[in-house]
Amino acid sequence: MKTRLTKKKAIFLAVWLLVIALILAGIIVLWPPAAKHESIQQAMQDSVLHETNKVEFFSLVVNPAVVSAYIVTAVLLLAAALIRIFAIPKFKTVPGKFQCAIETIVGLFSGMAGKNSPHKPKFIGAYIFSAGVYIFVSTLFELFGVQWINTHGAALSLPAPISDINAAIALGVMSYGIILGGGIRFRGVKGGLSVLKDFSLPISMSFRLFGALLSGLLVTELVYYYVSLSFVLPVIVGVLFTLLHAIIQTYVLATLVSVFYGEAIEPKPKKIKNKKKKVN
Repeated sequence: MKTRLTKKKAIFLAVWLLVIALILAGIIVLWPPAAKHESIQQAMQDSVLHETNKVEFFSLVVNPAVVSAYIVTAVLLLAAALIRIFAIPKFKTVPGKFQCAIETIVGLFSGMAGKNSPHKPKFIGAYIFSAGVYIFVSTLFELFGVQWINTHGAALSLPAPISDINAAIALGVMSYGIILGGGIRFRGVKGGLSVLKDFSLPISMSFRLFGALLSGLLVTELVYYYVSLSFVLPVIVGVLFTLLHAIIQTYVLATLVSVFYGEAIEPKPKKIKNKKKKVN
């Protein structure tokens, strides 16, 4: 038995050594790198500003993240329609694997809404569920490497939608609008004014999303740019950064929105006036 385990370990070690040798051989063969059309500074700057690599979308010249946003939205809407039509009517008392997964995800956001906004949890639960799923899926979207042709005729990989500052600001402002609307709806003018005091909230939410996703994008861009780093490492770096950002940013936004919404709609306790008894 020990002999078999020793042989398996030796084979496993030999395979790994062979893989490492092939990687080193590839680095030696491909070094020095081929001439680049742009410097690393230009590549990273364009990842932020999208000034060079623009694409055409229905005869409009837009940032690549716009196309990504439409694709992600269409996929989510289609998936929601298919689940609602074909899967949900077949849900049973004893759930299967798919039903357990759906109920776990919905229960996670519903529980978060009930904990942070106990007075009116249904609406905000639905919102943070939709926003959270959109952030998670749109962050993972860049892992699929969907190709598109830019205005110069070259192929590029579509980025995550929220890697564009405009998308992050739009999501932050929309979340702030939900909180503000809840404050006005349930507490009137006073509730709206209390929310307006936190004017930095949409800015912080927007830049938190944008900064977190952009940091992963820039690190991945840096790794891919240099040939000596572009073997195996991009897979680890890209997947690790993307998954971490998808989970963390989904959780952070859902928590912040539900907490601030709960504070905005929380009814203020009525002051009880103590009547002084007249002493004769």
